[in-house]
Amino acid sequence: MPHLTANDLKVRGVAAIESALQNQSEATISVRGKDRYIVMDVAHYHYLRECELEAALAQSQADLTAGRAVQETAKAHMARLTTLLNNTPAPN
Repeated sequence: MPHLTANDLKVRGVAAIESALQNQSEATISVRGKDRYIVMDVAHYHYLRECELEAALAQSQADLTAGRAVQETAKAHMARLTTLLNNTPAPN
């Protein structure tokens, strides 16, 4: 993964990012010698975001299948929450 420094950005600006991303989808930006940020092309960001959402959907579906979720109407949900709140001692 290409590496940029904060000074590269200060001196070259967006051109430094563009050249770093020319052959790679991500680049690391370091500040005072420590890796601090990752920059990437917007298309790659959208791809990663879509992967994240797909993983969350798969996890939710697994929770439903395994019975780790409650399916109920909004009215039933509010009633269940009210019961839970009324049966919980107040924090000190």
